[in-house]
Amino acid sequence: MSLSVSMLFTACNDDDNASEQPEEQTEITPESIELSLLGRYASGVFAESAAEITAFDPESKRIFTVNAKKGLVDVLDGSDMANLTHIGELSARAVLADSEVNSVAAYNGIVALAVQAPTKTDTGLVAFYKASDLSFISSVPVGALPDMVTFSPDGKNVLVANEGEPNDGYTVDPEGSISIIDVTDISKPTVRTADFSSFNDKKAQLIETGVRIYGPNASVAQDLEPEYITISSDSKTAWVTLQENNALAKVDLATATVTDVLPLGFKDHGVAGQGIDASDDGVVNIQTWAGVYGVYMPDAITSYDVDGATYLVTANEGDAREWISDEDAYYNGDTSKGFMDELRMKHLVHKDGFARRLGDDMPAQLNALAKGAKLDSSVFGYCGNTCRDDENLGRLNIIWNMGYLKNTDGTPILDDNGYMTYNKLYSFGGRSFSIWDEHGVQVWDSGDQIEKKIAELHPELFNSDHESVAVKDRSDNKGPEPEGVTVGKIGEKTFVFVGLERVGGVIVYDVSNPKAPEFIQYINTRKVDATEERHENGEAGDLGPEGLTFVSGKKSPTGIPLLIVGNEVSGTTAVYQITLK
Repeated sequence: MSLSVSMLFTACNDDDNASEQPEEQTEITPESIELSLLGRYASGVFAESAAEITAFDPESKRIFTVNAKKGLVDVLDGSDMANLTHIGELSARAVLADSEVNSVAAYNGIVALAVQAPTKTDTGLVAFYKASDLSFISSVPVGALPDMVTFSPDGKNVLVANEGEPNDGYTVDPEGSISIIDVTDISKPTVRTADFSSFNDKKAQLIETGVRIYGPNASVAQDLEPEYITISSDSKTAWVTLQENNALAKVDLATATVTDVLPLGFKDHGVAGQGIDASDDGVVNIQTWAGVYGVYMPDAITSYDVDGATYLVTANEGDAREWISDEDAYYNGDTSKGFMDELRMKHLVHKDGFARRLGDDMPAQLNALAKGAKLDSSVFGYCGNTCRDDENLGRLNIIWNMGYLKNTDGTPILDDNGYMTYNKLYSFGGRSFSIWDEHGVQVWDSGDQIEKKIAELHPELFNSDHESVAVKDRSDNKGPEPEGVTVGKIGEKTFVFVGLERVGGVIVYDVSNPKAPEFIQYINTRKVDATEERHENGEAGDLGPEGLTFVSGKKSPTGIPLLIVGNEVSGTTAVYQITLK
């Protein structure tokens, strides 16, 4: 996928195209950088995921953008980055009928596609093509729902995260895994699989450390869902986000083994500098809330080196599980029809209990646990009965299967009325990006800086959705939703670029010192007065950034570093020029 590919472009200097480049000069280390929009390709498709993951091949000067609406990849001519043109498409349907492409990566003239089977719980594949003429080279079967794909920095392996999501109703739940594909002979690639079967007998220990394993009747291997991959600069180790599980998997490439599952812990929103705007009601109000915690649940991950040490960077989006085959039956209490782990706080905690929400939004498994729920007054006494008010915590979506007091057997402790007691409330995501060491220990987190910067620089867009501008619309969900992330090294400095899925735009930090990153810029090109017609005409800017690709000055057709962003809601592929200051 685009994140690790972008890392390749900065880490690998001896590419096949080096002889065609002008004599290399020592790259200047800037004091700072500034992004400005250089060019944009508009698919003309609004709110149907027509531009998601991006990759760039410097040899052919082509941009590859996953178009989920079509289920394939749009190919753009990037020789003139200010005037992108659509020149073709890549589909794997000749290899696997009715398939869809989920991710793309490029390396030295080769393009890799992660391809989902028509039934997502079936085995998918990775297909390889030449970037220059889009001709098919080879393909290999991998796991269920292959999502993010990336080349190792040395180009010898391609890794794909096989997410293994369940079907609606949770009646089929494939195992998650990471496929490691040897591409030293691209015409005959071979596959090894790093799976989680060795952790099946460690379920209790993993849960105790903080790894979320909770799917109905799921083994550890079934419940862990690989999302995104980054690979060390020496091509020996990979780290994979397990988003719903709030953990990272560490993978040894030589042995194709998952060596560890690393819990990421929780973000205390009661601590100064880690507050949130918790409600879509009222005015902007970023504050601390004792007893409320964020579950990082990162989506994208990337990495970089400082003084011989590897640091991991995650975009802490958050993600709920909602796999329901019959909503009427499920929300009326039938646990066999699926699973849902999200509920508004005021519907969770109410004097009239759970029955009042049956047939509406009451998760069946929660209804089976107790008659109702209350807050622990020793923790939430500071807000008393006002906690449930809409302008406070009442509208915050929280994770119902965490935070309640339990007996030794794991069942909820019930009071005389049959009510369970919550002494902690957990919300989805961290509304931040984090830096971790290679063992999954947090080095730094942006805290509430992203929400505060949006409120300062673009108050008219604060926590708005990616389809409409309604200020605070997403405050009760996951805020700005940092989703995509990539790094770029310019001279001796490393910069991180984070895409904010909901409010839009890219926030930039200098992370050269991983313990003390510095804010550089927040750029957002969406138009406040956008109409759907303007979106379809490509006149409304960019909404819903997902895949980000950094292109170094050496690899760039302009000779200047670039950032390529796929925007899934506006269906646009945007190119930003990075000016050194």
